[in-house]
Amino acid sequence: MSIHNNLAQLRAKRGLGAAQLATAVDISRQTIYAIEAGTYVPNTVVSLKLARVLDTTVEELFQLETEQQAPAETAEVTVLGALETMEAGQPLRLCKVREHLIAVAPEGGALGLPPTDAILLAPVRGGKRQVNARVRIVSSGWNTPTRILLAGCDPSASILAGTLPRQECNLVIAYENSSRALELLQEGLVHVAGTHLAEKSEEKSLPQITKMFPRSSVAVFSYALWEEGLVVAMGNPKKIIGIADLARKDVRIINREPGAACRILLDELMAEHSIPVGKVNGYDRVARGQLPAARLVQSGEVDCCISTQASARVSGLDFVSLTQKPYRLVLRRKDLELAPMQSLIETLGRASFRREVTACVGYDMRTAGERLT
Repeated sequence: MSIHNNLAQLRAKRGLGAAQLATAVDISRQTIYAIEAGTYVPNTVVSLKLARVLDTTVEELFQLETEQQAPAETAEVTVLGALETMEAGQPLRLCKVREHLIAVAPEGGALGLPPTDAILLAPVRGGKRQVNARVRIVSSGWNTPTRILLAGCDPSASILAGTLPRQECNLVIAYENSSRALELLQEGLVHVAGTHLAEKSEEKSLPQITKMFPRSSVAVFSYALWEEGLVVAMGNPKKIIGIADLARKDVRIINREPGAACRILLDELMAEHSIPVGKVNGYDRVARGQLPAARLVQSGEVDCCISTQASARVSGLDFVSLTQKPYRLVLRRKDLELAPMQSLIETLGRASFRREVTACVGYDMRTAGERLT
């Protein structure tokens, strides 16, 4: 038998923050989150104190479940990413985002098998509520209130996922460009969007975000300040030193897909230097994601790509810096009190996490976790 609890719902109904309730009951805020996530069952004294503070009964707070509902063998889901390029049998990770069951392909490139919750069976045509595929569920591990979905293009998201305590926050990553990540948040298909669609000089104005969301509906947190520019082969054999070199006949590039912040930067710089699209060899060829673009430079298939210093660093390539941009995390304010979201935000501010990201990818992490709105 397992125990189901209504602590999060009753706490929200009473308008109490996790810290307030923890102080009233004389336990830690982390314990409150662990109880809500179902990873910790309190003793009798704590249960009675919780019931008293919340003006309810222990029976309303906690109920025995004699049998957990087994997941259906198959399910209809919304697959994020390029579904048209996926074959039957594609491993997928699952995450519940409100009423939506979302599936994302794990990041490839590792020697071992990726973590898998489901297997793609077939696309669904004309599905309701944005459903676009049917999957076979192979694991029930996804069905937990601690799992949240982050969409963004930052390679260091995997460091964040590995740093988070899994019993408090199980982070699933959908590798999407900045524009698409914000669209997915707007559509209610992800919990968090990562974006670098901003000018450094507009650190506080957040123009792109406020165009898409009412200012009071989202919370924006600083993550990093990073370098954007041209990723080139080790030793820079083509002697590429700036945007003007992309017009050379002997330079081949790989671009990013429309909507990617790096592509937007490339277009802005080409316009500043009066470089027509037709002069750039490879402008119309795209790679989805920073690391896939860098891998093509690494293989020698192209000479450079527009990306971040991080993608060059982890791929063993050289880098020509063009600008600095802030990377931010955006979420809906009503999700701030979710236990796994609180764990994620707290982790951003930890010195040990900031040091690890700085050491691995070279970001300026001094403002990580600071709330901007």
